[in-house]
Amino acid sequence: MRHVLAAGLLVAGAALGGAARAEDAVCADLARRWQASQADLAPPQVNALLFNASDNGCPAVATALLAAGASPEAKDRFANTTLGHAARAGQMAMLALLLDHGAEIGHRNLAGSTALFLAVERNHADAAVFLLDHGADPNVPGRSGATPLAAAAFNANDAAAAALLAHGADPRVADSTGKPPIVYAAARAAAPIVDRLLAAGIAIDARYQNDLTVLMWAAGHADDAGAADGVALVSDLLARGAAVDAADNRGRTALMIAAERGHAAIARLLLAHGADAGRRDHDGKSALDLAAGAEVRAVLGSG
Repeated sequence: MRHVLAAGLLVAGAALGGAARAEDAVCADLARRWQASQADLAPPQVNALLFNASDNGCPAVATALLAAGASPEAKDRFANTTLGHAARAGQMAMLALLLDHGAEIGHRNLAGSTALFLAVERNHADAAVFLLDHGADPNVPGRSGATPLAAAAFNANDAAAAALLAHGADPRVADSTGKPPIVYAAARAAAPIVDRLLAAGIAIDARYQNDLTVLMWAAGHADDAGAADGVALVSDLLARGAAVDAADNRGRTALMIAAERGHAAIARLLLAHGADAGRRDHDGKSALDLAAGAEVRAVLGSG
């Protein structure tokens, strides 16, 4: 039987070796390694090759390894299964193959992450959709208690967020730091995801950790979010009736937060919607006192 498998792998390896894609070259090398050493490999080593095949998208090699006794339920030192490896790498053919061979779709690694969470965390929306369509639970939290929906929001991945919501993801579940998905979406200025979450029933002026609202998070969005995206999200929230002068537990409003972050265009937009530039926080500081940079100071009237 092993000689038959070896012959099949040699054919597969030859075909793969002639392909242009780097992944094919990896698979061809993996096939050669298996063919050359299979007689001497113990089950853990065969399973290690299956992990390699899962990471690199080598279904032909994996098929032979599974036929030779490799286990789809083998675990690495972090308790990831081969399905988790394939999901994390976005290897669609491997996901299908492993599920066909009985891989447990709901297995959680040492951090608590399922294959679905790993796919979303690595921004593989197509893999997430595939796993959801095959019964993955969208509400099982992963690392730090974050749900797959929170991971999609953090990545500003609207395709993944849409699929998760369509499969019953709960938009209200917070992670271990107290942040639900909409906080991550707002912090990344991901307006399409924020819109979906509001449409799912999240209150626009709900208070989160430190009494921050979605508008405040959007006004102070992360530096790696696009400035235009931040303006678009704040504009959308204001159009929906977000409370422009709501204050957090420091007494700071969205205008103060935008000023401190140097987001001049957002500060201008908030002022145009009636934000009170004269308000002061609990330390007696105004938006102008907190302003980072000449552009924001100019918007606030000091320039």
